[in-house]
Amino acid sequence: MILYRPVGTKELQLIAESDYKEFPPRLSEQPIFYPVLNEKYADEIAKNWNVKYNDDHKGYVTRFEVEDGFCERYEPHIVGAEYHKEFWVPAEELEEFNRHIIGKIEIISEYV
Repeated sequence: MILYRPVGTKELQLIAESDYKEFPPRLSEQPIFYPVLNEKYADEIAKNWNVKYNDDHKGYVTRFEVEDGFCERYEPHIVGAEYHKEFWVPAEELEEFNRHIIGKIEIISEYV
């Protein structure tokens, strides 16, 4: 399954440090990791959230593939419009989630 993750520069640097193979652990105030199910929604978050609230006013969209069978354990949540779909991965499951990423995480968009 192809998923997307909008990120800021700090998170992107941590992804790069893993050779684009995994997402960094969540911060203590972040109980879930939320990959999104379509690029349009990821673009909106990167443009409207990351650019506005990150210190350097940059936002990125990453794309990555996760084993289909693994994703079946997560129910898609709609958090706004019909296309605002995301999985809610508990922070304590992120390490296992990362092990099911196929290939590398790629940057497909940058916003400033």
